Amino acid sequence: MSGKSNRVLALGIPKLDEGFQGFQGGDFVVLAGRHLCTLLLFLLSVRCQLPFRKGGLNSRAVFIDGGNTFDPYAVSVIAQDSGLKPRSTLEKILISRAFTAYQLAELIFEKLENFLKMYRSKLVVVSDIIGLFLDRDVPEIEGRNIFLEMIHHLLEVASRRRAVVVASYLTRPYSSRSFFLESILFGRAGAVMRFKESTRDLRFTLEEHQNIKSFSIDVLSNAVTMDMFMED
Repeated sequence: MSGKSNRVLALGIPKLDEGFQGFQGGDFVVLAGRHLCTLLLFLLSVRCQLPFRKGGLNSRAVFIDGGNTFDPYAVSVIAQDSGLKPRSTLEKILISRAFTAYQLAELIFEKLENFLKMYRSKLVVVSDIIGLFLDRDVPEIEGRNIFLEMIHHLLEVASRRRAVVVASYLTRPYSSRSFFLESILFGRAGAVMRFKESTRDLRFTLEEHQNIKSFSIDVLSNAVTMDMFMED
């Protein structure tokens, strides 16, 4: 197998990298959790710009912001920690924000392909992919159908373009609407990584993966921060 086919996007978090090599082109990945989940989207958007030998994809990133979560300051800090210049790093992340479920679907159905061609990106990030579909102004059945079609489209894009597609799922109180959307999302993802945070500890769980057995890693801390997990 060639080196090119083995290229992966590593998380760059030592405790996780010991058991999980990273994401490959064609993967559709769901990161589930809260604050740290969003930070990891920023981390991947930076790390994908690193050369292959450093666990990157030597690629720009497309960041579709469904939860108004993008934080240029946090990305700049991660860029500096990764040995990159913050300004040029931010310039290599194409950010498109959606404020309704219909806008999010339009970005994915009608704009994503052009973004990928223009940017030649091997990483697509979709933040808070379910949140906008929980809006009561979106009819429930219509929202389910659009969401299902949207997930199929992302899977097709990942496979056809050999890109890594990463979506974040921000946990919320249970509802029948969120349960159905979560079932669609988790049921079709090639990998599901969950992050359970508290003030005292953090658990990383690889719940699903098509090639790797599930595992969990616990980290004890009084205050969990990204700095704990960054490589020196």
